[in-house]
Amino acid sequence: MEEELKPLIGMSLTQLQAVALENGMRRFAGGQMARWLYQKRVESIDEMTDLPKSARETLGRRYCVGRETPLARAVSVDGTVKYLFRGAVDRDVESVMIPDRDRATLCVSSQAGCRMGCRFCMTGRQGFHGQLTCAQIINQVLSVEESADLTNAVFMGMGEPMDNFNEVVAAIEVMTAEWGLGWSPKRITVSSVGKIRELKELIERTKVHVAISVHSPYADERASLMPVEKAYALTDVVGMLRGYDWAHQRRLSVEYIMWRGLNDDMRHADALARLLRGLHCRVNLIRFHSIPGSDLQTTDEARMVAFRDRLNDLGLTATIRASRGEDIMAACGMLAGAQREKRNKQQ
Repeated sequence: MEEELKPLIGMSLTQLQAVALENGMRRFAGGQMARWLYQKRVESIDEMTDLPKSARETLGRRYCVGRETPLARAVSVDGTVKYLFRGAVDRDVESVMIPDRDRATLCVSSQAGCRMGCRFCMTGRQGFHGQLTCAQIINQVLSVEESADLTNAVFMGMGEPMDNFNEVVAAIEVMTAEWGLGWSPKRITVSSVGKIRELKELIERTKVHVAISVHSPYADERASLMPVEKAYALTDVVGMLRGYDWAHQRRLSVEYIMWRGLNDDMRHADALARLLRGLHCRVNLIRFHSIPGSDLQTTDEARMVAFRDRLNDLGLTATIRASRGEDIMAACGMLAGAQREKRNKQQ
């Protein structure tokens, strides 16, 4: 059986230096490979022309660049673009490019599926099928058509980033290191449901922005929406976050999807303000993208505005996030699920 080639993208400088030594090259060749992979963004080892031909041939027997083109692409009327990539265990994953004036933000996936089981999430309904490697995460950044124009990346796609901690942190290193893509950490936001130990380590090891999924200030209500509340109580998550400086260098955001008659009245606004009092953060109010088989309904515009204004009056900074890409099923897991269902019908 022919040995599968190992991808070079996703490797750190230290790992690339080790590959160079293992394949008869000098250590500095690892830096040369890093430049070809992350700055010149080549798609084949043969393009690394400052490596000797014999070294490239040797390298090519065990390794490949690892770039993979998207399996599908869908464009919204508002300019949002959704990509489908090969994931894990025959499960595709999604990336979404969101243009907004002078910004181009890529929403990146970190897992094929998710084991958090959130009631409102299509990805969670599909179950967990495997972790994405650092190479697969970086491939999303490098292989979308708008790659060269990206200004920001958010780990808010399929999966819980803190449930794939090591690969996500490795991807952040590739994205922010001088030998990698050279991005400022301020261009990256990582969203989490609140896995406390991993989240704490992320904050201490990186300088990326953080977003926390809240969706209700009441424990029992949040647990009915997000089972993770039973393992990581929101009050404990917020308590941990209070131990860090969010007024300088990095930003903390609170994500709050609004559902009609469930979490959108002034009682919820007041409780959310009490929960977050004294914590320097921004609250993002989010319209719900309906998913098949769910009885949850999005809140109307007037109520969202009233909720936002109440939070602002109570001393929080709250905004309503613009809804994007609904016509191309931009909610996490929608396109991947639709594509899989289509394939199943064809078989």
